[in-house]
Parts: sequence; structure tokens; C-alpha cells
Amino acid sequence: MTQNIAALIDHTLLKQDATKNQIEKLCEEAKTYTFASVCVNPTWVSVSAELLKGSPVKVCTVIGFPLGASTSAVKAFETTNAIENGAEEIDMVINVGALKDQDYNLVQKDIEAVVQAAKEKAIVKVILETCLLTDEEILRASEISKLAGADFVKTSTGFSTGGATVNAVKLMRSAVGPELGVKASGGVRSLSDLQSMVDAGATRIGASSGVEIVQGLESKSDY
Repeated sequence: MTQNIAALIDHTLLKQDATKNQIEKLCEEAKTYTFASVCVNPTWVSVSAELLKGSPVKVCTVIGFPLGASTSAVKAFETTNAIENGAEEIDMVINVGALKDQDYNLVQKDIEAVVQAAKEKAIVKVILETCLLTDEEILRASEISKLAGADFVKTSTGFSTGGATVNAVKLMRSAVGPELGVKASGGVRSLSDLQSMVDAGATRIGASSGVEIVQGLESKSDY
């Protein structure tokens, strides 16, 4: 049961002041609990890939993070570079302003640039930053992500005004159907938080509290 829960979690450290020692600890924890991946900033991809060599744990990184306001060409280059350095999962931030402007073609082309750069070498998760969006915008962004060939939609960077909510996850799942994954990220700090997101339709959880979540599960199973 513990392993099943751990396999849902992207063990995450995206703080700008993260040190090599902290990344080493993150990777060691990920191997110990067999989390789905470690999610780190691009500068730490090669280090993490080396530390996780021979492990089933993937290396996930973030693109256009956290604002999503880089150009599509820059996001594509970041993606290519990250994959060359060992990334197997790519979490990109959409152009939120373009979505707000209803420039849906730009939003789709932006995602497609990253999907094309990944070229089946890495899966692509699209961060919508749902705390900044209306329900209609969440639905539209999810639909566009699916059309663009993404593998997942993801709620949040964790660096804006809010994180994952049950409502946002339900909306995203309703928009993408069963074909895409849904990642709930931002503010998922306990086993009950995780269960609420899974019940709403999430198939992956982004959390910096992965160890505490799994340990909470273990302590409950002792009774």
C-alpha cells in the first residue's frame, strides 16, 4: 500500500536556494520510497540523473518556470537541453497571459513546441496555474493541452497565489477524459490531501512532503 501511494508522487524541490546536499537528500529519499520521480529545476537534472542511475525513479524538470512567459523557442530549447541532461518528464508552464487574452492558437502552439522537443523521449505535463484561472479557462486550457499532444495537465507551480484544489482537478479530469493524466500540485501535504485529489481524478501528485505523506500512511497502517 505504501509503495502504491509513493508511486503517485513526484518528490519535489524547486526552491531557488536549493543546494546540492538537499538535492542529494531528495534523490536518496526518492530511491528509498520509490517515488514516481524527483521534480527539480533544470540546473539539477544532470546531478539527479546521475544519483538515480539504476533506479526506477524518473527525473522530472520544469520548463518556463514559474511564470510561463518565456517564448516558445526558449521553452523548446530548455526541453531539449533538459532531456540531453537526463530528464524523462517535462512539466511546462503555459502562457497564462495568452490564455487570458483568448489567444488559444498561441497557447496551443506554445505547448506543441515543447511536445515536439520532447519527441517521445519524455512525457509532457502542462502546468495551467489554476489559481489564476476561471473555471471556463481551466476547462479550455485542459482541452488545448490535450489537442497539443500533452500527456498530463497539472494544476500549479506552487509559486503563485494558490495550489491544487479538488474543484480544479475535477474540471481538468472532465476536460481531458481518461486519456491524459492529471497532476495535482501545490499544497498537498498529507495523506488525506492526496486521497482527496485522487478521488477528484488526479493520477499524479506533486509534493515536497512526499516522505511525510508516506510516513503518515505507514503510521496509520500500524494500528
